[in-house]
Amino acid sequence: MRKRIFKIIQIGQRGDLPSAAFDYFIVVNISLNLISMFLETFSELERFQQVFTVVEIVTVIIFCIEYILRLWTADLLYPELSRGRAVLKFLCSYDGIVDFLTILPFFFLSGFIVFRMLRVVRIFHLFRLNAQYDSFHIIVKVLIEKKNQILSSLFIILVLMLASGVGIYNAEHEAQPEAFANAFSGIWWSVATLFTIGYGDIYPITVVGRIMAIFISFLGVGAVAIPTGIISAGFVEQYSKNQNSDRSFNDIKKVGEIYANEENGLAGLTVNEIQQGFNMRIIVLLRGELTVIPSDNTPVLANDILIIVSDQLVK
Repeated sequence: MRKRIFKIIQIGQRGDLPSAAFDYFIVVNISLNLISMFLETFSELERFQQVFTVVEIVTVIIFCIEYILRLWTADLLYPELSRGRAVLKFLCSYDGIVDFLTILPFFFLSGFIVFRMLRVVRIFHLFRLNAQYDSFHIIVKVLIEKKNQILSSLFIILVLMLASGVGIYNAEHEAQPEAFANAFSGIWWSVATLFTIGYGDIYPITVVGRIMAIFISFLGVGAVAIPTGIISAGFVEQYSKNQNSDRSFNDIKKVGEIYANEENGLAGLTVNEIQQGFNMRIIVLLRGELTVIPSDNTPVLANDILIIVSDQLVK
C-alpha cells in the first residue's frame, strides 16, 4: 500500500491515471487556497468571510495530509537511505521546505504580515507539479543553457545601474540635497529610469542631470532588451531542436545517405545550399562519433555522412 501511495503522490506519473488525477487535484486545491486568500482581502466580500475560512481550512488540511504522506513514503523516494535519514533528507529538501512553508503560516505567526506572505510559496507547488512536463522543462532548459549569457547581461545592468546612480548623485546632489541625499537615492532613480517604471518622485533638474537622464533612458531600453533577446533566442533554438527531433520517418518515401567529400562538391557547402541546390532535405549529419541536428547555416565538412530525404535519391 505504501508503494502504491508513493506512486500516486509522485509528480508527473503520466501513465498512471490516479497519479495524474492526484496532480490535478492538488493544482485545484492550491488554486482554491490562493483565490480564497485573495478574495478575503476585499471588504465588499466580508459577508462571505466564513466561506473563505472554510475553504482555507479544508485546503490546508489537504496540504497537511499530502505532507504526512510524503514523510511516510520518504524512504521510497530515497531508497539508498534508512527511513529516519530519508525523512530528514526530505525535510531539508526543496520540496520538503516548500511543503512546510505552505502550511506553517496557517498555524503560527499568521498575525504578522511578513509571515503571511509566506503563503505565496504555495504557488511553487504549481511549478513543482509542472517540472516534469515539456512546457516547463523547456523554460528551465533554456535558462540553464543561457545562464552564462544571462548572468553576463545582468552584471552589465548592475554596473550600469551603479555607475548611473553615482553619476546622477554627483550631478544633482547640490541642486536637490533632499531628493538625492546619497548615492542610494541615485541608484533608486537609476533603477526607475533603466527599467522605465518612472514613478517621478525623484527626477533631475540640472542640465547635466537631464542630459545624463536622456542617455540612461536609452540605455534602459537596451538593458531590458539584452536578457529578453537572449532568452527569446534560447526558445527559438529549443523549438528548432524539438522540430528536428520530432521528425518521423513513417511517411518518408525515400531515405538515403550521402558521403560528403570534395569530389562530389558537398564539402564546404552549408545545409541550406545543399538542400536548395539538390532538392533534398537533410535530416541528420553523422560527423565521426557525433550525430548533428543541422540548421540551415550548418557547414558540411569533408567525411560527413548526410542522412537525406528526397523523392529521387541522389547518388
